[in-house]
Amino acid sequence: MGRQCRALNVTLRVSADLEAPSDGDDEATWLLGHTQRITFRRLWRHREDLFARVTLHVPCKYLSENGSGACCDAWGYRGQVAPSEARHQARQFPNDEFRIVENGRVTTRQLRQPAPTKRQLAVLNVNPCATARCRTSDNTIGAACCRDLQIEIMCDERWTRQDLLVRSRQSPYLCKVERERPDSLEVEVISACGYLGPDGVACTLHGRRRPDGSVAKPALCRRWPKPTKDETLHPGCVYQKSVEGGRRVSKDVGAG
Repeated sequence: MGRQCRALNVTLRVSADLEAPSDGDDEATWLLGHTQRITFRRLWRHREDLFARVTLHVPCKYLSENGSGACCDAWGYRGQVAPSEARHQARQFPNDEFRIVENGRVTTRQLRQPAPTKRQLAVLNVNPCATARCRTSDNTIGAACCRDLQIEIMCDERWTRQDLLVRSRQSPYLCKVERERPDSLEVEVISACGYLGPDGVACTLHGRRRPDGSVAKPALCRRWPKPTKDETLHPGCVYQKSVEGGRRVSKDVGAG
């Protein structure tokens, strides 16, 4: 029995094939936003890839607990296992300040909503996801796209122990483990985004811009889901019926 019964320390590949120092900022801001079950630690760049050292707070599926302690259902070990919870990692603060990634480094920036111009047309900005009954596989209702994500865990084919530890996590909080590369595993994790607003659906980064004028909201979050034959949408997603009147429904303004 040990800490691995409740959590795993791993390295994630955040983004790849980077050229400029800022190329991975969008993906890193998106990934580091999902703080519910992931504690993010060091972020660094090696050659053309950006990596992050993290702790995944998902217990082993063989861990059983009762009043007298913990037990491993796979090996029969018994003992005490210290609790493991993701520490609070704020991503939004008062006075329009947010924790984002800039040039490959985590920083805090003031990101204000741009003031409307006199010539700006009035637009009714309706978020179709606001009242959607979409749900993640743990049956949490609302903003399902902001509550689960796919991550790439660095795990060489020779690292059999880590491979087994990853595959033994409790589903659905970590599941769908697949090896698509010899040096890593692709997995799905349920870990809600820290940029969600008080209603648990709206994105607090929506509409904001970085100091250089670029959009603050990561590119991964700026498009409505676009159903394809290779993509499975969450149950209850408003885009399950993607074709209406012979026309595919899609928007580019981003949910939330």
